[in-house]
Amino acid sequence: MKRFLARNAPGYLFLSPWLLGFFLLALGPILVSLYLSFTRYDMVSDPRWVGLGNYEYMFSRDRRFWKALEVTFSYVVLAVPARLAFALAVAMLLDKGLRTIGLYRAIFYLPSLLGASVAIAILWRELFAASGVVNEVLGFFGIAGTDWITNPKTSLYTLVALAVWQFGSPMLIFLAGLRGIPRDLYEAAEIDGTPKWRQFTRITLPLLAPVIFFNLVLQTIDAFKTFSSAFIISNGVGAPADSLLFFTVYLFNEAFKFFRMGYASALAWVLLLIIAAFTALAFFTSKYWVHYDNDRD
Repeated sequence: MKRFLARNAPGYLFLSPWLLGFFLLALGPILVSLYLSFTRYDMVSDPRWVGLGNYEYMFSRDRRFWKALEVTFSYVVLAVPARLAFALAVAMLLDKGLRTIGLYRAIFYLPSLLGASVAIAILWRELFAASGVVNEVLGFFGIAGTDWITNPKTSLYTLVALAVWQFGSPMLIFLAGLRGIPRDLYEAAEIDGTPKWRQFTRITLPLLAPVIFFNLVLQTIDAFKTFSSAFIISNGVGAPADSLLFFTVYLFNEAFKFFRMGYASALAWVLLLIIAAFTALAFFTSKYWVHYDNDRD
């Protein structure tokens, strides 16, 4: 034991700020929220134990819970692949050896820094309004526009477009992965007369699979946690017609609008389990399509 501690002491020393923060600031609220999820608590009176009552109501009688799940899953299925595909396309363009590539990387990464801000959400809402810039551009080409935000059939797509616009972070990770692929593989393929699309499917995608997997997990978790843009654009209630009722928006309203903190805690734990399930599924299926350099038959 002493030898183990002596050998790993530097590592634990560097980890100590995170460990102190976790045990002093995070672990307590986590355990309290787990307890509150089994109670009826309105932040005024004392918590009252209801056992599995919150979960029973959630899964059997709460229609808005299922609507929130539907909206959130739809967003994840649409936004994550679109963002990753666009990020990979831009990364491949930047991997061609452009001049001032550092400037391009900074410009393309900027939306990822600004995208979660309230100001960008308000700007996005105005862009897709009935009199917004998007309809002005469509009108210039003779295409009839609509109020994209207030139309339940199109409102979710505006947030998907915002997610795609925030492609900077996965793009930089893809670019780093592309730089790690040996150039001689492409040169050999070109000598053999291999078409570009086959080089992409037989060289780029297989060797980039670990990076794709990493980005997929991170972006899926991030999509499930989307809150600021959905809250601002939907006026904080999931409007119109609950088409923007993201799970996080519903959770927030239950906690801080209706003061059903016990029920909100139960919602939070369900969201945690959903994210954990998707992450576990990604890791389980990765062995069939993700291969690393140190893999051995």
